[in-house]
Amino acid sequence: MRKVLFIAVSALLMCTSCVTKKKYLEAENGRLEAIGRGNALQEQLVDCRDTGDKLNERLAALQRDTTRMGSNIRNYQTMLSSNMTQQEKLNSLLSQKMEELNERERTINELQDMINAQNEKVRNLLNSVKDALLGFSSDELTVTEKDGKVYVAMSDKLLFESGSARVDKRGKEALAKLAEVLNKQSDIDVYIEGHTDSKPINTAQFKDNWDLSVIRATSVVRILTKDYGVNPLQIQPSGRGEYMPVADNESAEGRSKNRRTEIIMAPKLDKLYQMLQ
Repeated sequence: MRKVLFIAVSALLMCTSCVTKKKYLEAENGRLEAIGRGNALQEQLVDCRDTGDKLNERLAALQRDTTRMGSNIRNYQTMLSSNMTQQEKLNSLLSQKMEELNERERTINELQDMINAQNEKVRNLLNSVKDALLGFSSDELTVTEKDGKVYVAMSDKLLFESGSARVDKRGKEALAKLAEVLNKQSDIDVYIEGHTDSKPINTAQFKDNWDLSVIRATSVVRILTKDYGVNPLQIQPSGRGEYMPVADNESAEGRSKNRRTEIIMAPKLDKLYQMLQ
């Protein structure tokens, strides 16, 4: 009986020992597994902190870049605004210069039209004078155009006797024909210039060639204005003496050409002068 009891107790103790060891092993394994999970979580926490730090650094960098980009954008906007203001100024200046250019072109066109009209007047005047004086020979007078003016050069043989300032009949006929043209031309200026050769003269009536040339010019003016009605306000006499020869005074032929009275006609240039001022 005792032997049986001993065997039973021993068996019970052995069973109890087996159960306790199993639980211990299970507990130990659980503890080790928990430690392992703790370590893994710790490593994950460290990784998360590193990642967070990196993200914070990246965020700070992005913020700095954003600030810098914002500053650049504001600078660009300022520059753009400045450029637009400068562009507006340039556009305004360009418009002003274009208007000035257009105004100058208009003025040039107006001047050119007036010059063309003046040239047309000169051509018409030249033709009118030539037609009026067709009955006179080339050794009595010549009609030419130069620098926008019409020149009628009348020889002293046509107008005067030698050393005289009295216009003879043939000369008055020529002046009458010319007066017909002048009376139809109210917008021209007329200059009467007396010229002599280089031979000196000294008489009771004329002290020298200056005197002779001036008095001959005024004689022509008196006939044109008093006898033939040319407006005295558009005619002006002057004497040139011997100082504007057209030929050599060494020969008789040359001196004959130099002894002349020139009637110079030119369209009035008042409008042109006003535009140029």
